[in-house]
Amino acid sequence: MTSQPGRRSLLQGAWEVLRRGPLPTTEVARRVLGLNGHPGAASAAVFALLGGDDRFEVDGEGVWSLSGGARRPGALLSRLSYAVVDVETTGGRYEGGHRMTEVAVVEVRGGAVQDVFETLVHPGRRVPRRTVELTGIDDHMLAGAPTFDEIAEEVFRRIAGRVFVAHNVSFDWGWVRAQLGDALGDVPEVERLCTISLARRLAPELRHRNLDALSEFFDIPIHGRHRARGDALATARVLLRLLDRAESLGIGDLRSLKRYRPPRGARYQRDLFAHGGLGRRG
Repeated sequence: MTSQPGRRSLLQGAWEVLRRGPLPTTEVARRVLGLNGHPGAASAAVFALLGGDDRFEVDGEGVWSLSGGARRPGALLSRLSYAVVDVETTGGRYEGGHRMTEVAVVEVRGGAVQDVFETLVHPGRRVPRRTVELTGIDDHMLAGAPTFDEIAEEVFRRIAGRVFVAHNVSFDWGWVRAQLGDALGDVPEVERLCTISLARRLAPELRHRNLDALSEFFDIPIHGRHRARGDALATARVLLRLLDRAESLGIGDLRSLKRYRPPRGARYQRDLFAHGGLGRRG
């Protein structure tokens, strides 16, 4: 992930100067960006910084102000810590007695994968044959695995205080929340991101957004498909590519990322990010 060390301070700087009152584009450029040159270049720089952020607004005369109730920008995306999670299960609903068979938590911080936690989980029941065929996880493999109760505190520790990320986050978060709630009676309060949703908005040129399609698009190998570690690591690397794209669009923090929608027609522009080298990677 390409870090932009000054972006958070620039957004913070813009927020600070504009909370004192509206300013024309040239004055924002001078005070925040230190630009005193060509008005066109100054305007382009200001729009690149603030134009995609709904906390800032500009009128027809080029005067910038804060939107009503605008809050100070948060931490830069590349400075956040993410817990990228994948779970495998016995294949049915939790309410029907099905349980996890494997969980992986990949820590992403500073634009890179920092740590991986993975373990098989004894589900307390037999694994259906069709699930074994998909994941390769069978009863023999799980015979000596810990129960979720035995690993619950470790899972809690690894996701608490981080942004919870998964490919189809409602599925993985639903399982983690249910099993942590049963085991500990407590679930951490976390922000959540779904890489399917992010891809829909940050890679609008793609027709398919399943993990295989995104991994192929970004040239990310998956070592161990339908296993928690392999899928979580691939999802983590997809996340990094998508965060690269977000920063290239001037999306400064998590709130802006969640609210971003691509411009009309972007889904048909295959070269939308070509200028930034953020499409396919070799």
